[in-house]
Parts: sequence; structure tokens; C-alpha cells
Amino acid sequence: ESLSRLFARCGHVQSVDICEKPGLGEKKEKLTSKFFNCKTVTGFQVAYVVFRKPSGVQAAKALSREDPLLISTESHPVKTGISKWIASYAASIVDEEELKAEVDAYMQDYDKKMAEEEAKAAKEEGVPDEEGWVKVTRKGRKPGLPRTEAANLRVLEREKQKRARKELLNFYAWQHRETKREHIAQLRKKFEEDKQRIALMRAQRKFRPY
Repeated sequence: ESLSRLFARCGHVQSVDICEKPGLGEKKEKLTSKFFNCKTVTGFQVAYVVFRKPSGVQAAKALSREDPLLISTESHPVKTGISKWIASYAASIVDEEELKAEVDAYMQDYDKKMAEEEAKAAKEEGVPDEEGWVKVTRKGRKPGLPRTEAANLRVLEREKQKRARKELLNFYAWQHRETKREHIAQLRKKFEEDKQRIALMRAQRKFRPY
């Protein structure tokens, strides 16, 4: 507002774009929301003053650099210090009615857009394109519906039970492996004992003709 007022003496100011850093001059999409996706830029900034006619640019370039342009004047004071902090704090308080109006307007636009897309999809359903392909949509006997909170809880409970069963099966498999390992160790021990007993019996054997 201050820059538009200062450069209005040179010609009609069409717009003033304040950017975080110098760019190619391509105007970005203007944010329409007052409450969402609002980024506060602090520190050094760059402003692009756009005049309606080229003569405004020439008049701005011809301004004398000896006489600075004053942003804050008696007729248009700029708030600084504690008054600026108070104004910033007051502006940070959200107006519930204004917020509700913006959200309602956004949801109406969203519902309208979704209805148009569904109508377009229904119109194109079953109609082959230029190459003869038919687009298949999700509409059918069981269309995709958004999950409710109860459905999400049921899914989480099923996943929890599945993990518990898997852990139990892993425990049983580990126990089975340990049992087989112990059984094999006992068989090896018994085999060694039998081998020692047979060797001892062979050593004690004597020739008895009668």
C-alpha cells in the first residue's frame, strides 16, 4: 500500500509484488486464503512495482535520488514499535465467523469440482477413445468409500491380532527347533555311551572252549 501510494505520482500502479528474493519476474499464483498457507517473510525483501503504462516506468526512473521518498508521513503514518506489535497481535487473532465463511466457500468449490469430475467420468464411462480403449472406473457393485474412524480401528485391531499370531507361530517354531536339537544331542550322547560299552565288552571277552 505504501509503495503504491509513493509511485502513484509517476503513473497508475497496477500491482506491487513483494518477493523473498529477486526472480525472473514471473508472477506467482496469488494466495486467496487469509488463514492457510500464509508464509511471513522477514528481513530483506524485493518489490516489483508494475505500472499500467510504460510511461510510468520512465517517470519513476527520472525521479531525483537526492530527495528520498518517505513512506511514513503525517497523513499516512506507518506503525512502528509497540503500536506495530499491538497491531500484529490483534491481526493474529482469528475471526471465527470469517474463518468459517472461508472454509464453507472452499468446501462448496470442492464439492462442485468433485461433482463435475464424477459427471464427466460417468459420461466417459464405456465410451472408447480414439484408439479404441475403454476407460474402466471404480464404479460397480462395491464402490470405494472413505473409511470411518470405526473402520480404521477395526483394521488396526486385525493388524494387531495378525502380528500377535505371527509372533506366537515364531515362538512355537523356535520351541520346536530347540526340542529337535535337544533330541539329537541326547541321541548322540546315547550313541557314544553304547559305543564305549561295546568296546569294553570286546576287551573283556575271553576264549571259553567249554
